[in-house]
Amino acid sequence: MPGIKLGLLCWNENTQWGPLLETAVRADQLGYDSLWAWDHLYPIVGDPHGPFFEGWLTITAWAMATKRAHVGLMVGANPFRNPALVAKMASTLDQISGGRAYLGIGAAWNEIEARDFGVEFGSGPPERLRWLGEALPVIRGMLRGEEPTAAGNRYHAVHVRNDPLPVQPRLPILVGGGGEKVTLKLVAEYADACNLGGGFETVKRKEAILREHCAAVGRDEREIERTVGVGIGVIRDSHAEAERVFARLNENNRIAHPWEDQPVGTPEEVTEYLTPFVRLGFRHLIAGHPAPYDEETETRLAREVRPRLEALS
Repeated sequence: MPGIKLGLLCWNENTQWGPLLETAVRADQLGYDSLWAWDHLYPIVGDPHGPFFEGWLTITAWAMATKRAHVGLMVGANPFRNPALVAKMASTLDQISGGRAYLGIGAAWNEIEARDFGVEFGSGPPERLRWLGEALPVIRGMLRGEEPTAAGNRYHAVHVRNDPLPVQPRLPILVGGGGEKVTLKLVAEYADACNLGGGFETVKRKEAILREHCAAVGRDEREIERTVGVGIGVIRDSHAEAERVFARLNENNRIAHPWEDQPVGTPEEVTEYLTPFVRLGFRHLIAGHPAPYDEETETRLAREVRPRLEALS
């Protein structure tokens, strides 16, 4: 079985900068393969009234403080920025990190923060998806050294140059979201990676639909890296203690209705929870990591659970 990649989605809400930086540096030292932040402006889990660190600046600071882990947004909000500027930002981040950037992007959904910050957000999800469909060819062309021209309803570019190019010959574009008719088709057409979530049965169904879209557009589905959001992991020697820690994380983020069906428990239980995703072919597992960042779980996921998953026959 190919090696297992581990990612950590460090919630950049309801925290201070020091702990947010420290947990990323620790993950890098533990051998995590990827570090992710949200691209939002308000807390998106629990009460929206609280501190939130801007995503692009967060991952750029992580890039400077780490040595091996890739960094990216899970995922960038396309309406927030011009796509040509996003390609330029991602290329710069790749140079800063020495070739460790992902460009995560999606259509975006949080109308409240967009309204409050004065971001044009379109008439609804269908229009934002059309905007994303216009943005992706510009972004991909610039990352590959082309000079794309676009004259769509939303975005315009004229032989736009990108110099310097990314360090990576093919800086991966990760399109986030699981919309079955449009988003997964955009993954098939333009993405180097996808991110699915929502539990195993949901991931299994959307994986099958993604394969259908790839066949329809003539794309080799093996070219697309599969990443999966597995929820909030908490690992302790007993299930009861893991549940108590999980409850404290919910309290800190003022979550009224804690998430269900999460990888919470002993190392053996968490391994059992993650095994179906690995069997399905997902080798890049990304765990949610809310503040206050749980060092024990961060460590045990890397040192105890990953070897168990890699030992599966």
